[in-house]
Amino acid sequence: MSSDGLFVIGANHHRAPLEVREKLALASGAAEALQVELATVDGLREYAVLSTCNRIEFYGVAAGPGAAERVAGAFCAKQNFDPAAFAKIRLDLRGRAAVQHLLEVAAGLDSQMVGETEIFGQVKEAYAAAQTRRSTGPVLNRVFQKGFQAAKHVRTTTAITEGQVSVANVAVDLALTIFGGLKATRILLLGAGEIGEKTAKAFQSRGAAALTIASRRLERAMELATALGASAMPFEQREARLAEFDVVVCATSAPGTVVSLAAVREAMRKRPARPLFFVDQALPRDVEPAVAELENVFLYNLDDLAKIAEENRSAREAEIGKCRAIIVEKAEALWRQVEPQVAALGGRNGTTPGQPAGPA
Repeated sequence: MSSDGLFVIGANHHRAPLEVREKLALASGAAEALQVELATVDGLREYAVLSTCNRIEFYGVAAGPGAAERVAGAFCAKQNFDPAAFAKIRLDLRGRAAVQHLLEVAAGLDSQMVGETEIFGQVKEAYAAAQTRRSTGPVLNRVFQKGFQAAKHVRTTTAITEGQVSVANVAVDLALTIFGGLKATRILLLGAGEIGEKTAKAFQSRGAAALTIASRRLERAMELATALGASAMPFEQREARLAEFDVVVCATSAPGTVVSLAAVREAMRKRPARPLFFVDQALPRDVEPAVAELENVFLYNLDDLAKIAEENRSAREAEIGKCRAIIVEKAEALWRQVEPQVAALGGRNGTTPGQPAGPA
């Protein structure tokens, strides 16, 4: 039985809907525990974990058969997710196909919104975290480093990012449709991370003046409020004060919902004639899904926003074929470089995680 070699397994937005991805999302504590467990997987010589709102992917180098299945098993056990259900939606690529997938991900070709730029930074962060844990070695070091070079080449030599419509801008356009203007619209931002900040700035750039920020860390909310010329409020007041706001942008990293159906129902009792618009950018979701059924309440989650954004991809459509041709060529060349190292992992002579990378 042959070695699993270089592989990537996981799940992403192509086959896993939002309600499944939120069950697979790794909370910080679970992610740390899983990383420790992966270090003990038999036959797994190198690994890196990429976890975003649209994907959970495990990149690995194995010295024997079954390592990829053991990684999948450890992940499902950690998430209390049925392995058979995971198998139905699972991404499973080996060798050159795994290399090409990483390059497409880093370049933004595999994203919900083709050409988006955030994923490149997320892949770099995942690789940096793996290096810090010393879980990468010669194969993944070269694959990721060359992958970053290929992604930069694609972005600089094609127009893949032109005409991009961000989730934040889609949210602002929807708000304009609902309210007609943003000057008198009151915005509440739940969560003070990068995603929420970008959305808040998008609203401000289109005329929104009344912005309030609430974060589970009050000091972070106050810091961002100062930077954006907004006000801050304690996170614990979010539901009691919902009726004061017109748009609620939700972007926390909470493990469960932070806005309940009961709270929204009570808020609408106080303001029945004025719409309430929720932009839920969190995974797991911040807003109880049943909120969407309330009259005069509008709720859009990540998949909703991405679907709208992708309807305006004509400016990038012609570039996708060009980008894929570049990626295929780069992936083929890179696989030729690392294939001998992967093939040498017969079981006894594999590399050890943490070995320094060769020249990039």
